[in-house]
Amino acid sequence: MKLAFVAAAVAVMLTSSLPAHAVSTEDSEAIRPFEIHVPDRELADLRDRLAATRWPDKETVSDRSQGAQLEQLKALAHYWGTGYDWRKVEARLNALPQYVTTIDGVDIHFIWVRSPRPNALPMIMTHGWPGSILEFINVIGPLSDPTAHGGNVADAFDVVIPSIPGYGFSGKPTGIGWDPDHIARAWAQLMKRLEYTRYVAQGGDWGGPITSAMARQAPAGLLGIHLNLPATIPPEATAALAAGGPAPENFSEQERATFDAVATLIKQGNLAYSAMMAARPQMMGYGVADSPTFLAALLLVHPGFAKWMYGADAQQLPTKDQVLDNFTLYWLTNSAASAGRLYWENMGRSPLSSAAQKTTEISLPVAVTVFPDDVYCPPQSWARRAYSHLIYFHQADKGGHFAAWEQPQLFTEELRTAFKSLR
Repeated sequence: MKLAFVAAAVAVMLTSSLPAHAVSTEDSEAIRPFEIHVPDRELADLRDRLAATRWPDKETVSDRSQGAQLEQLKALAHYWGTGYDWRKVEARLNALPQYVTTIDGVDIHFIWVRSPRPNALPMIMTHGWPGSILEFINVIGPLSDPTAHGGNVADAFDVVIPSIPGYGFSGKPTGIGWDPDHIARAWAQLMKRLEYTRYVAQGGDWGGPITSAMARQAPAGLLGIHLNLPATIPPEATAALAAGGPAPENFSEQERATFDAVATLIKQGNLAYSAMMAARPQMMGYGVADSPTFLAALLLVHPGFAKWMYGADAQQLPTKDQVLDNFTLYWLTNSAASAGRLYWENMGRSPLSSAAQKTTEISLPVAVTVFPDDVYCPPQSWARRAYSHLIYFHQADKGGHFAAWEQPQLFTEELRTAFKSLR
């Protein structure tokens, strides 16, 4: 591929005075190599702030219904400040080919791993909140080099994993308008800039609306998409949920059970973080920018962490260190506030609503995998209503919201199967 690399660019350095997006834009279409080098003083400051945490009193319940429980969070923060080592994940990321390119005035950071196998299918993968590119780090190898991980040479992918604008090492938009539709257009531009003429897209959480928007826009070369948190709640269910009413009478037993599960999720306040960030992301930003403990407590309130055992179960993924890798990425890039603004940009458009995400406008092939411990588990009947060209639907037997993090092998197998017909 003939790519416009900046000859003098060797790396982009992350420092406290030079944010990740503050790079040369002399050639805005250039693909610039990127490396992470966090100064020791930034890590020392993190440890000092953790040690200086002013703790509240203990919760008055015996579960997580009031938020992260005091003793568990204290233990996590203590380990974060005394035993955790950021340098390990920094080295692992720097061992991967990383780049930055400028799109619509914002620097987009991405991992780009080209398969050693011929005729690999390019795929762009999009994370969400409170995740990051680190969700996908354990599936990069199996996807790009399948024969080295028990797969077939025909299953190979070129893997492109961008950080959403405002997240991680991508730039922070300084104006409004970076909603999922805008990001989808940027992703199509990125794939064109990488000179791909045919590719697929995958997403969960915010990656779902972004990937769905790509499918609606149908840029040249996009063959189809895979979603692991699809927008399938039908309009009559969305209206009933908003009104606090019962499930529509014509729903099947499975559809009614799904409706009731979503209604319970809402009534128990499990989506309150979403409402707050959609309404007042700047207010939330003051806390997450100043206190790593508050940052951890906010990220852990996501229902995707509802069954996470804080590392107590050595067999459970993600591990304690992997979760802290993710939290530390948010902290060091001071991106929790800018990440939260995506909720504000999308206010009033539920990522789970088929009407809000305009799924009837999608004509490209759509594949869906439902993981049993996700935020909600839509029935196949809803998926078929939402997506007119549903080519694959599977209910996995394990896994949750962070599917690639929690079940990397299963997640890899799902993508291999889902996109087989599009190769």
